[in-house]
Amino acid sequence: MISRSLEETMAYAAKMAVKAKAGDIICLSGSLGAGKTAFAKGFAKGLGVKGYVNSPTFTLMQIYEDGSLPLYHFDLYRLAEFLEKGSQIDADILDDIGFFEYLDDKGICLIEWAEYAIDLIPSHATWVEIEILDDFRKITI
Repeated sequence: MISRSLEETMAYAAKMAVKAKAGDIICLSGSLGAGKTAFAKGFAKGLGVKGYVNSPTFTLMQIYEDGSLPLYHFDLYRLAEFLEKGSQIDADILDDIGFFEYLDDKGICLIEWAEYAIDLIPSHATWVEIEILDDFRKITI
């Protein structure tokens, strides 16, 4: 999908959310500023989340329970920012923050910077890559 605006990215994510079901894991990858958080905001809106949605960069996770399904929004950037290129976040670190408890829960996990834990994410996860290309975004599922 090609997105030419923040609104288009959010609308696309909202449509995806309407089809989501409990236990889904949505993994977002892309460079800084690509639109991962915009996608997350649109996804939350599609679930009916009423509150303000932002990237949980410093809190690592936000829980939104006022939509049609609970949404567990992770951001792994702070856990990975000091890793060597190509390295993965250690499973013990993710276990310490309760990450694995939410993967098989009754809600939806949406994970920004998921590529830093690629080996720890279940194979049934849906991967969404957002690329910056000139004045638009290419969203690949």
